[in-house]
Amino acid sequence: MIRFGPRNLRIPRFEKPVYVVAGGLTDFRKKYPEKNSSQLCTEALRMAVEENDLKVSPEEVRRMVNWCVYSQFADHFGDQLLAAAKIHDYLGFDPLGNIEVKTGGATGGSSILSAAQAVASGYADCVPVIGWERMDEVPTKVGNAYIASAACKDFESELGWMYAAYYALMAQRYQYENKVPRETLAQIACKNHEYACYSPYSQNPGKYTIEDVLKNEVVADPLSFLECCVMSVGAAVLFLADEETAYKMTDQPIRLTAICGGTHTLRTADRRHMPILLLPNETEETYKDYFSHERTEWPGFSSFLASRMAAYLAYNMAGINDPVEDFDILETHDAFTISDIQTYEDIGLRPYGRGREFIESGDAYFEGRLPTNLSGGLIGTMHAVGATGIWQVVELLWQLQGKWDKFHADPERWTRYGKKKPDDFRSLQVEGAKRACAISHAGTGSHVTCAILEKP
Repeated sequence: MIRFGPRNLRIPRFEKPVYVVAGGLTDFRKKYPEKNSSQLCTEALRMAVEENDLKVSPEEVRRMVNWCVYSQFADHFGDQLLAAAKIHDYLGFDPLGNIEVKTGGATGGSSILSAAQAVASGYADCVPVIGWERMDEVPTKVGNAYIASAACKDFESELGWMYAAYYALMAQRYQYENKVPRETLAQIACKNHEYACYSPYSQNPGKYTIEDVLKNEVVADPLSFLECCVMSVGAAVLFLADEETAYKMTDQPIRLTAICGGTHTLRTADRRHMPILLLPNETEETYKDYFSHERTEWPGFSSFLASRMAAYLAYNMAGINDPVEDFDILETHDAFTISDIQTYEDIGLRPYGRGREFIESGDAYFEGRLPTNLSGGLIGTMHAVGATGIWQVVELLWQLQGKWDKFHADPERWTRYGKKKPDDFRSLQVEGAKRACAISHAGTGSHVTCAILEKP
């Protein structure tokens, strides 16, 4: 059994405030043969410095940067070691220092954490975080095998070198423990695919019924294709800065009040029983009836201790008492419908065992108490792994700045990516949003970051 010492649960703090200043994206596609990775990163960087209403010119932005963080999941896809060095040179940041981060699916979130640490410590005062993934230079089967290598090759790989198979087992166990109908998981897929219809950046939009999802071809029982994230190509850029620099760059900086990380064993079979780590909105009374003959261990095979750890630290760092009440918008790492509902519980949207209530109640929808994955999520929009966690925060930045329509509703932006703005387009701008949260997740829960953003 895991036992925490008092210093294990020490709440982090920033020595200096950290702000998010600007963000940029490419669109996301299954294949992008006309542009190489450097060109995609340049496109995202250009959007960040030219289209975010900054008070300084792109050249002035370049002269303010003093450290860079790069985010790429795997060198395998592009067959290029030190790809970050190549892109760093291409973007014109040489000879400034840089670092490349790799923590599986959470690489984007971990990269933001690394950049925030640099700013908060005073090491740097303007840091671009640049993420991308090149997943179209290998066959899909090979790409799945590369991604599956981020799980334990001594255990999970025996399940077929495919993440859907790893999560299918979790889905079966979760359904058994919590009596969750397939229709509930399908609701998540329908919601996120639909919201992707209103994003010019999305790869896999669509309007589906629950019946469509349930009758869709199964990837790994019980998960269908429509319940799984997409393999993508694309890039995302985010600028972090200290307070003085942030206000020199923009009149609308958004404060990064917290970003924290957690981990758990790579091999899921090694996850040991322990007392539930309580979030601020929970007490021991919350779980007095939790364990039964069907639910005997926590964290077991149907929850993520890394998510709970990251949320515990970030909530306490940012003063969050109840996430559903305190956040106005949320981005989760919905690699699969099952991982989404698991995350609802891990981050305290509902107690363990009751995650279904969050989606079934309507809370997770645009009109609900805590709109979730209005970006379309990984299921509807993208999973260009190194860019994913960065893209989530870019979307939240624009929401908190009240600029969602600027970056989604302009017909010319759709035309830029060879698309037509839908006739039934709807704005997903959350009016008056002041505080947001993003969860970046890796593997079968090996690494997770929880980022909290707030209007000053």
